Amino acid sequence: MRMRGNTKANVKIFYSKAPTTWHVLEHVIIDLQRDRLPTFPFTATDIHVSRHSTPTSAPDQPARKKIRLLPTKSRRIVVKRTKTAKPSARSFPLCKVYTFSLSIFTLMGSLNFYERFSRTFREHPALSRFLVVLAVSGGGLVAYSEANTQTTPKIDELPEPGNEKKRVVVLGTGWAGTSFLKNLKNPSYDIQVISPRNYFAFTPLLPSVTVGTVEARSVVEPIRNIVKKKNVNVNYWEAECYRIDAKSKKIYCRSSQDDKEEFVVDYDYLVVAMGARVNTFNTPGVEENCLYLKEVEDAQKIRRTVIDCFEKASLPNLSDDEKRRVLQFVVVGGGPTGVEFAAELHDFVSEDLVKLYPSVKDLVKITLLEATDHILNMFDKRITTFAEAKFHRDGIDLKTGEMVTKVSEKEISTKVIKTGEVSTIPYGMAVWSTGIATRPVIMDFMKQIGQANRRVLATDEWLRVEGTNSIYALGDCATINQRKVMEDISAIFQKADKDNSGTLTVKEFQEALDDICERYPQVQIYLKNKQMSSLVDLLQESKGDVSKESIELNVEEFKSALSQVDSQMKNLPATAQVAAQQGSYLADCFNRMEECTKNPEGPLRFRESGRHRFRPFRYKHLGQFAPLGGEQTAAQLPGDWVSIGHSSQWLWYSIYASKQVSWRTRSLVVSDWMRRFIFGRDSSQI
Repeated sequence: MRMRGNTKANVKIFYSKAPTTWHVLEHVIIDLQRDRLPTFPFTATDIHVSRHSTPTSAPDQPARKKIRLLPTKSRRIVVKRTKTAKPSARSFPLCKVYTFSLSIFTLMGSLNFYERFSRTFREHPALSRFLVVLAVSGGGLVAYSEANTQTTPKIDELPEPGNEKKRVVVLGTGWAGTSFLKNLKNPSYDIQVISPRNYFAFTPLLPSVTVGTVEARSVVEPIRNIVKKKNVNVNYWEAECYRIDAKSKKIYCRSSQDDKEEFVVDYDYLVVAMGARVNTFNTPGVEENCLYLKEVEDAQKIRRTVIDCFEKASLPNLSDDEKRRVLQFVVVGGGPTGVEFAAELHDFVSEDLVKLYPSVKDLVKITLLEATDHILNMFDKRITTFAEAKFHRDGIDLKTGEMVTKVSEKEISTKVIKTGEVSTIPYGMAVWSTGIATRPVIMDFMKQIGQANRRVLATDEWLRVEGTNSIYALGDCATINQRKVMEDISAIFQKADKDNSGTLTVKEFQEALDDICERYPQVQIYLKNKQMSSLVDLLQESKGDVSKESIELNVEEFKSALSQVDSQMKNLPATAQVAAQQGSYLADCFNRMEECTKNPEGPLRFRESGRHRFRPFRYKHLGQFAPLGGEQTAAQLPGDWVSIGHSSQWLWYSIYASKQVSWRTRSLVVSDWMRRFIFGRDSSQI
């Protein structure tokens, strides 16, 4: 039984019987409804029934009878037998059950039925019910198909000519881009994804990949798998965008397979989620001699290099000094990535490699360099203190307050910031993990739109790039330029003063209070730090011992009361958590674009009339982890709750497993953890 195309299928039934005897195939029941043909593996417009000739005849020359199913004008099916069949015909209503009688001795091709059956389910996920009953005793075959008639768009299906759908181009398949694609549900868009990486990588587990705790393929999910079941037209091209033309709404791309293959893509909306590159701070020798930990390929390269160093140090012709240099591992950067990698490397060496390389176990040294006074500066001080003490106990050489000035092939030059003392550190492998920088294509785009003086692409609170109307930027490549209260203070006062009296009462102020807090989140942060319940308390503080009901402020007093609010403004951290929330927020905006255009739900426009279409993006911090090795993790959760130890490690396992993008990666990651507990980490040089 073979499928041929999406609208026509042939069923060929071969069997061997005496040439003078024809038996009846019992109960071949086929649903012939046209819109269900693509979801059924062997419904047909033609059914060929062939029988072999006598044993003395050639088996490859069967006598053939053909049964045709032809629709008539009255939407009825006429079953006609041609050639040796009798010239009689029968009519049946469409979408009914057609039964043909003819028994089978042997059904050729049934051995691979399971393979075809399972392939049908993989190719057609909309198939809701499928029942096959083979009555061996009666020699009959019963097949029934009932499927969802809603068709699912293909990943590479291009928009039809004349399609009025808006084209949304997404650059990047990282946390922001993938979160946007996963949460986009509005079928009124044609989505074009362009990225040199055809998969999503769970980057928080990259330090585990470097030492084999988790395998590389366990933390990646092909982008086509993520979007294939969505009811949205999504196309993916493996290419790199090297230029954005905002005026003509075009992007210029270069194929990842062939650098000479270039093409241009038009867009109605552009979502820039390209991430960032490693920041070397223009330090000499970093690009030539250091390894990074930004991509899956970086983690795989580090893993091979670690094993290379141990294999090289095991050679008999190396001196002890050279062995010590080769086994000196230097990590530059005391942030979460650098700290976690140093901890994972220490566990790998102490738990696995010392058993395999006992002759060099006493020569291994791990050094962590940080330019500031402490590691994990973005964490609570209790976590920082515990991490530094644990690293000292584990024998990790922690050097804080030192910056790298130069990296040569075998040595790293450092300088103590406070004293200016210069020293060198020999190394066998150096990993650079000191932050991120803007990609060249983004820098060129920033010059076009007047942001050349900025270090990163600036957006408004709705993630729209400043200076554009249809370009959005998410994740590490952009930052939200939160508008200051003092820039709009006069407009806020005028909007709240509805009676145009020149003074603002508490009642008038309270009516605009929700819009002010929603538009300017720094107001709530300021009140929280000042331990005030509302802005009315702040106004009362500025007026002294005056009851709330009698407070009246002019514009200058209003400015004075809110003058310190903008001091609480902070940029969001460049983390996967922020990028994922931004992608989800923007997808929700696109899902409700038409609805919110008619009925805006955002805060008041203080400088204009009406309201904003959407509520501005608000980041909700859900906590952060810092694995410190030895099955101990530091967790800083909402509410300033800090947990350190083995219990936090199991919490880390649970959350990171639940955050995987698919059940496939989730099961692979958990199985890798179990394998490591039972068999240890793999030290193969692959």
